[in-house]
This record gives sequence, structure tokens and C-alpha cells, in this order.
Amino acid sequence: MRSVSFLLTASLACFVRAQLLFAAPPALQPLIDAAKPGERIEPAAGVYSGPVVIDKPIILDGRGVVTIDGGYRGSVVSIKTHGATLQNMRIIGSGDRHNEVDAGIQVQGNFNIVQNNVVEDVLFGIDLSDAQGNTLRNNNVRSREVELGVQGDGLRLWHSNSNTVTDNVICHARDSVVWYSENNTIKHNVFCHGRYGLHFMYARYNLVEDNDIHHNSVGIFLMYSDGMRIRNNRVSWGQGPTSMGIGFKEASDVIVENNTIYYAGRGLYFDVSPMEPDSINLMQSNQVSFCGAAVAFHNDWSGNEFHNNVFTNNFEQATVNTRATVNRNLWDGNYWDDYHGFDLNHDDIGDTPYRQWLYSDQTWLNVPYASFYNASPILSMVAMIERLIPFSEPVLLLQDNKPLLKPLSGSISTYRHTHQEGVGGAEKIDPFGLYSDDNRAAPMPRSDLKEHE
Repeated sequence: MRSVSFLLTASLACFVRAQLLFAAPPALQPLIDAAKPGERIEPAAGVYSGPVVIDKPIILDGRGVVTIDGGYRGSVVSIKTHGATLQNMRIIGSGDRHNEVDAGIQVQGNFNIVQNNVVEDVLFGIDLSDAQGNTLRNNNVRSREVELGVQGDGLRLWHSNSNTVTDNVICHARDSVVWYSENNTIKHNVFCHGRYGLHFMYARYNLVEDNDIHHNSVGIFLMYSDGMRIRNNRVSWGQGPTSMGIGFKEASDVIVENNTIYYAGRGLYFDVSPMEPDSINLMQSNQVSFCGAAVAFHNDWSGNEFHNNVFTNNFEQATVNTRATVNRNLWDGNYWDDYHGFDLNHDDIGDTPYRQWLYSDQTWLNVPYASFYNASPILSMVAMIERLIPFSEPVLLLQDNKPLLKPLSGSISTYRHTHQEGVGGAEKIDPFGLYSDDNRAAPMPRSDLKEHE
């Protein structure tokens, strides 16, 4: 009898212990519900269960020791108010519904601040929907580890204007998108290891400045987006022969300046851009290097101007998908590393124009994956024969009447966000990425986020 009683007591104790061990974390919502507007909430260290809705202007501060676990249901944190602050949290475990945009953080209000958070194991990262004047600062976002095509977007702005997105690391997510949104500032961020680094659609007057965008299929793409300003960004390491640095689709009145683009299938890509009559897209003081085609046009188009750009170490400086010309655009005062003219008056401008001719050896353009064989003896021989004895009359593809003898905008840019230091603390020039850490933009401990500021 005693042994039976002992077994029952032991079994009950094990059951209670198991219940305590696997019990759901305490809920955070009651703390929020009890808070008054303007109050600061600092929960005790630990894991709390979500989802959580912030519906009043409070400051919710995790101090780097609080995790909110959504339990794979819906969005983990939803901000449905104006003037709230969410900071220093670790946010995990959103749902997996694309149609509901299950996100780590969902903002549906104005003038909120979301900063210093780690968002991971979620479908969408940070979503702003009909949200104006918000600040997203110094967050580290990573989507769920599933196939890229079924991941969510790391950053999503939808009908959201005048927001500021700065100093964030958004990697290993599908895309970062800005749709139907205008007057946003996207600055000092890292976008990497995704499909589109930044994808704008029907988005006007946005500023994209000083971002590090690498290891994506497309760096920055502008679709039906006018009045954009793209400057001082580094776009690199495009994935695949069809990758591109900065692309345009029916985009007008765009200024692209002081950007560095290298290691992409196509550095700059234009498709029916600019679209608006009498508008101009201005490309100035950019460097495009180590690309299959520095500038690629989908068709014979006009309205783009190229000034003081540096084109070096590209397989082709310019291409067009049809047997046409890109010379209806203005090419003026650019540096071409394959220019072979002279400078008898020593004004650092070539005495004769730079010209690029279009021959018939365009196999690698029609079949991008054939670019793998570009340096093979047979294709090199075909290219040489084409230029010595053309099979057909070559077409003048482009002409720059004032080619520069030396680049005015410098040589290969250094790594801005993550770099190695040489002798005396100087930054090393690293065109081939020999000194870079390929995992440099993987989700990092909170203390390392400062490296990207």
C-alpha cells in the first residue's frame, strides 16, 4: 500500500513539474493594459508571451533582457496608436500568414519610435501600414529560416509617408519594399542576403542615402517611382548573371549620384525610363566596376544623362537588348578605363570621343548564363575576329565627346560599414572583398549593432 502511495505521489510531482516546465510564459498584455498614457514600462527580465497590442502612447523598454514570443500566432507586437516607443526588445515567433502580413512588429499609427530591437524567427520583419512620421532606428531584422521565396519582407512600407528608417540591419529576408509611399528617408542601413535589397513601387520623392546593400539578386529597383534621390550607397555582390545594382522601370526625374556599384550582372538597368515626357534621369559621380554590363538598356530609349561617372573593369560598358543604340542619351565627361585616346593639351579630357560599337557577338546578352564562357578561348577569338573583320556593319552604341583621362570621383570605394584597418588605422582598399567577412551582416549580438552606425 505504501509503495502504491509513493508511486502516486511521485507521479503527481513529476506531472506538476512538467506542467511548470512547459507552461506558457507570462503574458505581457496585462502590463500594457494597466499602464496610463505616457507611462514607461520596464518588465522584469525574461520571456513573455504575445501577441501584444500597444494601443496607447507608452514607452515599452525591454532593456535588452526581455523577449516577446508570439507563439506563431499573428503579429507579435502591433502598435495601434500615435506616439508610442518600443525599444530594446527581442521579438520572435510570428504567425505564417502572408495575406495577413504576420510580422514581428506591425505599426498602424503615427509618430511612433521603434528602436534597438532584435526581430527574428518571424515571417515579415517590421511592417508599416498607413503609418506616417514614424522612426525605425537601429533594429536587427531577420526572417524565418525557410526558402527565400516564401519568406516575408524584412521591411515593408505600405501607404506610409514621411517615415525615417536609419541604422537598421535587415538581412536574410525576402525583400524590403516601399509601395505607394512617399517622402520617406532610408539612410545608413544594411540590406543583404535577400531577393530585392530595396524595391520601390509607385513610391515618389523618397531619399535613399548611405546604405550598404549586398548579396541580393537586385540592389535597388524603382518601378513607376518618380522624384527619387539615390546617393552615397554601396551596392555590391549581386547574386547570379541576371543580377543588377540599380534598376529603373518607367521611373522619371530620378537623381543617382555618388554611389558605388560593383560585382553585378548589370550595374545600372533601364527599362522605359524616364517615362514622363520632358523628364530626365541624372546619373552623376557614380562608380560602376566589375559588372557584366556597367549600363544595360532594355530597349532604345532616351532621357538619361551620364556625367562624371567612373566605369572600370566591366565586361561591357553599355548594352542594349535589341540591335539599337543608347546614344540618344547624353554621355558627357565620364571616365572609361578602355578609352585609348590622347590628351595633347593636358586638360585631362580626351582629344577624341570615346566610342563603343555594337557588333553581332551578342550571345551572352541573349543567354545571360552564357556569360560564364566570356573568357574562354573560343569566344575571345570570335570577339577579336568580329572587331578585325566585322560580319556586319557595326552600330555606334554610345559616344562620349569629353571622356576623362582620370576619374574625378576616385577609385574603388572602401567598405563604409564594416572594414579592416591597415597600417596607421587607414582603411584598406578592398575591390575583391579579400578582407571582408562574408558573414558580416548576419544577425549580430546587440552590442555589435553599433558597428553599422
